[in-house]
Amino acid sequence: MEENENIVGLLSDIKGLLAHTKQVMNVDDLVAYTGLSKSKIYKLTHLKLIPMGNNPHIRQKFFDKDTIDAWLLGNPDLSDETLEHQFNTALLKNRK
Repeated sequence: MEENENIVGLLSDIKGLLAHTKQVMNVDDLVAYTGLSKSKIYKLTHLKLIPMGNNPHIRQKFFDKDTIDAWLLGNPDLSDETLEHQFNTALLKNRK
């Protein structure tokens, strides 16, 4: 029984590692890859603060792994306070 649990755990680890080899990621992949929450990623996409694909024929958001890596290494300000401020500012502009 314990051996089966170990095998299942190893397979889960392998699956996780393989997921990080994808070149194009969706929001769920990006959550797993970066550790950011879905809500933070959606705020970043709404504010256009995160690099993403721009195919107008696809409603779902997609992200290029290499571009995300470069963006993350560029030290973006991902603090909740900064994002809330920018999000609220964008909302106020849209009301006018």
